[in-house]
Formats: sequence, C-alpha cells, structure tokens
Amino acid sequence: DPDCDLDYVPGTSRKADIPYALSNSFGFGGTNAALLLKRAE
Repeated sequence: DPDCDLDYVPGTSRKADIPYALSNSFGFGGTNAALLLKRAE
C-alpha cells in the first residue's frame, strides 16, 4: 500500500540499539502478564 509508509527491511537483518523490550501476554480466563526488560549495564 503506497499510503502506508512503514520501514520494512525484508530478507535481511539490521542492527539497532534497543535498551528496553516489552512483552505482553494475554491468556484465557484473565491470565495476563507484562514483562519489561532493560539491557544490563
């Protein structure tokens, strides 16, 4: 879609400095969790 300008990099990897990562998990019956990770210094 030409109107959707996303930064795609198909078929290859790219280095990125990502100091934080967030993982959300949603389960059946209200079992939910969020995990926030920070790069070790």
